[in-house]
Amino acid sequence: MTQQADAVREVVGPVVEAAGLHLEEVTVVQAGGKSVVRITVDLPDDALGSLDSDALGEVARAISAALDEDDVVAGAYTLETSTPGTSRPLTELRHFKRARTRLVTLKMMDGSRVEGRLTDVLPDGDGDVLVLDGDRRIPVGDVRRGKVEVELKKLDDVQDAEASELGESAGEGTDDDSDGAGSDDTTEGHPGRNEEG
Repeated sequence: MTQQADAVREVVGPVVEAAGLHLEEVTVVQAGGKSVVRITVDLPDDALGSLDSDALGEVARAISAALDEDDVVAGAYTLETSTPGTSRPLTELRHFKRARTRLVTLKMMDGSRVEGRLTDVLPDGDGDVLVLDGDRRIPVGDVRRGKVEVELKKLDDVQDAEASELGESAGEGTDDDSDGAGSDDTTEGHPGRNEEG
């Protein structure tokens, strides 16, 4: 399926770029008699915050149209478009840049752990450094991987604000969260044009 994922990437890459977004990952898997095409998109490296569900829906529609026009996926398929969310391990420089302002835990090459709020990612001589609160500077090369910690207080604040805007309880229709502290945003069930045939 790698060859098919590469073909899908060639078709959707320009669409995602035209939307001002970054194409993070493309996978194509078989599920019964049809394919499931999973596309993960993100904001550019220098952006703060999370991709909102309206923008995700727009790019999902554009991706679906491009796939149908090019007919790159044979037979019936379902398109799932999502954002990386907080569960993505921080393993690449761009992941750390996207995690700025967030509370992170870093697993170091020597096995130790460091926790703090990531305030910046800066070039520094031979490599890049992560700047944590308190102006702690950690060379990226010393980090095996990192992860974003979900901050429940921030999530509660976001849901309360959304509920007051909608005049409803915070539990209804509030899976998008502007701080990115919740689950991944996903648009699912966009069938390809060959779905019924």
